[in-house]
Amino acid sequence: MKRAIARWQTWWLRLFVLLVIALLVVPIPKPFDVALMAAAFGLSFVRAPQSTRPAVELAPPVRGRWVALNSPGNAVPSHGVKAYGQMYAVDLLQPSADAATSIGWSIRTRAPETYPCFGAPVLAMAAGTVVRATDRQRDHRSRDTWPALIWMMTIEAFARELAGASRILGNHVIVDQGDGVFAVYAHLRRGSARVRAGERVEAGQQLAEVGNTGNTSEPHLHVQVMDRAEPTAAAGMAMRWAGVAAGEVDPRWSTGEPKPSGMAGFPRNGQVFEASAD
Repeated sequence: MKRAIARWQTWWLRLFVLLVIALLVVPIPKPFDVALMAAAFGLSFVRAPQSTRPAVELAPPVRGRWVALNSPGNAVPSHGVKAYGQMYAVDLLQPSADAATSIGWSIRTRAPETYPCFGAPVLAMAAGTVVRATDRQRDHRSRDTWPALIWMMTIEAFARELAGASRILGNHVIVDQGDGVFAVYAHLRRGSARVRAGERVEAGQQLAEVGNTGNTSEPHLHVQVMDRAEPTAAAGMAMRWAGVAAGEVDPRWSTGEPKPSGMAGFPRNGQVFEASAD
């Protein structure tokens, strides 16, 4: 029942907004006005039941030197929410010596091409069949200053919620790995998808390139595993990567020691790791 309600979370939010607008012009007796709005708004927060399946063993989706952010190695849910199958999602970017050590107040933002990981290959973590591949959304400029972040986390975030999961994930590829396991690769570069729906892919095959589309502050790869092909109806699943050598923690991206809910053995926030092909 919860999964069926969660599947329509975008439409519940849209209904809430429509009710707010309608109540401005159409008189509805109390307390039905508040009850209708509360019901629609409350239903938009219903999430799919949590997965109890063990962690899926996979190959890393990148090669070379990377750093983890919003990682399940620090806390679960890793992104602070269970929506869109993000329970165990992780963000990956390439460490850069000239990365800012603090967030400033400038209104000037950076072009995505100026970030080191922009255009880096995104690889399939396991063999499977592509169920969705989109790459038409444009790569936007960074949201890495306080004015841009505030915009992104308020007005832009609400607009993306109303638009649906595809505007949050940006350009993305979803691969059905079999046995009820679906991998999501998000925020991909415009025009970079090398696969299409229905195509069979092998582990390590390039799917697309890292971009800056969707709900993102700077170019990075968002990757997650879930139990349904539709993010709104999915529960996030834990994953582990083979061939990953975790190293030092970069203080620029670290958020402190892992919480009790964090996954042991998974790169934590700010931890630099080397991903090999083996």
